[in-house]
Amino acid sequence: MSGFGKVLMTIAAVLFFIGLLMQFTKIGRLPGDIFIKKGNTTFYFPIATSIILSIVLSVILYIIGRMK
Repeated sequence: MSGFGKVLMTIAAVLFFIGLLMQFTKIGRLPGDIFIKKGNTTFYFPIATSIILSIVLSVILYIIGRMK
């Protein structure tokens, strides 16, 4: 398998597990996430969730990069 194929499969696996975590845990509704609801309009911006996911993905990709 080519290097690019491995990268795509790794990214897909990481996204799959993040989706599972968000489905069954409170990730995505953390303190620091902005949630505004007025009438029929809802605004949601997951600042804290984005920062945590960025850190986790950075660590995972760093580890994968060191394994090469």
